[in-house]
Amino acid sequence: MTILLVTLHVIVCLALIVVVLLQSGKGAEMGASFGASGSQSVFGAGGGNTFMSKLTTYAAIIFMLTSLSLAFVSGKGGGSSIMSKAPKAKPAPMGGLPLQQPIKPAAPGNAAAPAAPAAPAAPAAPAAPAK
Repeated sequence: MTILLVTLHVIVCLALIVVVLLQSGKGAEMGASFGASGSQSVFGAGGGNTFMSKLTTYAAIIFMLTSLSLAFVSGKGGGSSIMSKAPKAKPAPMGGLPLQQPIKPAAPGNAAAPAAPAAPAAPAAPAAPAK
């Protein structure tokens, strides 16, 4: 199914490119610069839908449908992953030791006062400009 969709998508893509390049631009006639629309003046200022413009519309619709179909088909994979085949990592052995040694309380007689934090340095005064 996917191969068929990709093949159809590539064919429609190439056809869409060819059809768009074969169309003549709106300013292709000399009268278009003066406001006349040449042979399509019967259909009004916008002109009629030519065969090429209809073909472009149909090709664009098919292109969008195949794009959405390919996105849908590629999105619902089998659910397998590269990581599902990877070996599971075993946790490192702890050896019965705790992560952190407990802090022993200090003896009441040896209680030393904690050191005071150092005072921040005073900001330096700005230098005077040289004359």
